[in-house]
This record gives sequence, C-alpha cells and structure tokens, in this order.
Amino acid sequence: MHKHLGKLQEPVFSLTRIAVGFLFFCHGAQKLFGIFGGQVQPLFSLLGAAGVIEFAGGLLVMFGLFASWAAFLCSGQMAAAYFLYHAPNGLLPIANGGELAAIYAWVFLFMAAHPPDKWSLDKHFRK
Repeated sequence: MHKHLGKLQEPVFSLTRIAVGFLFFCHGAQKLFGIFGGQVQPLFSLLGAAGVIEFAGGLLVMFGLFASWAAFLCSGQMAAAYFLYHAPNGLLPIANGGELAAIYAWVFLFMAAHPPDKWSLDKHFRK
C-alpha cells in the first residue's frame, strides 16, 4: 500500500463502520417504526425480526460495541435475505435485485473479521 494512504486505513475503516451501521439502523427503523419512508412490519414475522437485527445491529456496529459479533449477525441476516428473497429470481445480484443485500453481507463479514478500531467503544472498554 502506498505509504501515505496507509495512514488513512484506520480512520477510513472507522468511518465506513459508522456509515454502514447508520444506514443499516435506518433500514431497521423503517421496519419497526415506519419512518424514513418505511412501513411497520409485524414484530413476530421474518421482516419484523429483520427489523430488530437491522436496528440493534446497526447501532452496535455504528458505535463499535460488540461490533464484530453484531457485524457477523448482520452479515448472516443479509446472506439469508439474499438467498430467501433474491436468489429465487435469478443467480446474479444485478439481475435479481439483491445487490444491496449482497454488498451488506460482504461488508459486514469484512467488518466482523477486523479488530476494534480506535473510534469504537469496544476499543475503549478493552483497556
């Protein structure tokens, strides 16, 4: 990696974690509270359970609290969403509308494999 860009690795990872967590939280808020243009889903349904994972998981990832475990759970949820809802409509995400689910699954898996960054609550509580 270029020596100057290497200095940005941790801040860029932190900002990515925060942004992705916030966006995922918003998806959960849509399902749980009907805000941000969403529709409230029954809590004891697959979409309601997805809303809980998205809301809580998004917050945990965003704040970096139990972030690896939360990201792993969110990755699994997005993989399940992809295979349950999108894959039956075609193999490739570009053809079946599953691009967002696929990219969330991979980004969360990437985050789950990384140690806490300096802007995460996990890093501060482990001292």
